[in-house]
Amino acid sequence: MTSSTVAQTTAHRTSPEERRVLAGTLVGTTIEWYDFFIFAQLTATVLSALFLTPLQDSDPGLAQVLAFSLIGISFLFRPLGAIVAGHLGDRFGRKSVLVATLILMGAATALIGLLPTYAQIGAWAPILLILLRIVQGFSAGGEWGGAALMSVEHAPLSKRGIFGAYPQIGVPIGMILATGTLLGLRTAIPEDQFLEWGWRVPFLLSVVLIVVGYLIRRAVSESPVFKQLAARKAESKAPLRELFRKNTREVLLAAVIFIGNNAAGYLVIAFFISYATGTLGMPLVPVLLATTLASFGWLIFTMVGGWLSDRIGRVRTFQIGYALIFVWMLPLFLLVDTGDIVLYGVGLFVLTIGLGLSYGPMSAMYAEMFPAAVRYSGISIGYALGAILGGAFAATVAQLLLKTYEWSGAVAIYIMVLCAISFIGVSMVRETKGAELGVSEH
Repeated sequence: MTSSTVAQTTAHRTSPEERRVLAGTLVGTTIEWYDFFIFAQLTATVLSALFLTPLQDSDPGLAQVLAFSLIGISFLFRPLGAIVAGHLGDRFGRKSVLVATLILMGAATALIGLLPTYAQIGAWAPILLILLRIVQGFSAGGEWGGAALMSVEHAPLSKRGIFGAYPQIGVPIGMILATGTLLGLRTAIPEDQFLEWGWRVPFLLSVVLIVVGYLIRRAVSESPVFKQLAARKAESKAPLRELFRKNTREVLLAAVIFIGNNAAGYLVIAFFISYATGTLGMPLVPVLLATTLASFGWLIFTMVGGWLSDRIGRVRTFQIGYALIFVWMLPLFLLVDTGDIVLYGVGLFVLTIGLGLSYGPMSAMYAEMFPAAVRYSGISIGYALGAILGGAFAATVAQLLLKTYEWSGAVAIYIMVLCAISFIGVSMVRETKGAELGVSEH
């Protein structure tokens, strides 16, 4: 071990600037995913009645399938957002792109809260909703990669995993905020008022969160890796072309590694709420409360996943996470199918152990898989492709499987197959822990 490596792995006290970076990446991804999850959860409960009214009246099951597909539509535009944001981030810096994606997502979310419904403008209602979902997908495609790199590229060598877990926990925190907001509204106002105007409130609240996130992110300095690249004028003239010329394998592996986690995650985010309330007849408020509590488990185990990957490696941590999801899927549905809210909550909470361990190390692993000049593009595009193959239509596929086979085990097997594919994918990656990021570490 070289003297520089020894210095890098000694005890490190987090500096004020590093704390600002961690806060900025956490707040930004939290807001982005709050916006995304509000839509997903309202899709599972009321949006089909508001925006697909004729179909909801004639065939509620098909209306729910199509409503879930609205979640997936935005994922199709994530790669475009990843390409644009990744190209700009690799050429001009991580910080400005992160601020832009945050504002774009917030604007689209607030506008959804102002949309007229089908009863007011007919078919234009779902058309406008789809257009705003496309904007959300474009924004989300560029958000994660920049946040992940800001956290990992500011991290000391021995703490990349735990630093990289901060943007990752934006997912469960966004889930907690989204579910908690809906829970509060459904408890505070009658059903008819919620359908009339209450559903708009969570979307409009996004404006407040965007202002807070903007102020925090503006205070964060540019990534030190990008600063050194710029100082040396070492960035590629065409980073996207350079990426696919030399790193296509890494992009594809990044996509495959993510699909199992993303698909299982979107069952928690959207499908289980609809399944529990619609198919099993469980009351909505307790289901939302159980989902919120399970999200705290997701938060905790995502941080554990980042921390553990700094000790036993990224690959091994991922493998443990995917193995846990795989073995838990069938028991999970057995618990959920009892219709007992306590067992429902326990089932989801245990699932979050595997979700966290297969999500926490992702920022660090992906950053370490790509050279600095194409890193933003590489991780953003890989992540976006994995989201399309995994979570984009997971709730839709799950609903179709349930409708076709009338057996929840079919959904469990679907997720198990995806987790097995991701397990194989991550096993094909040489351990990245400790890999050089292309510049001297601090």
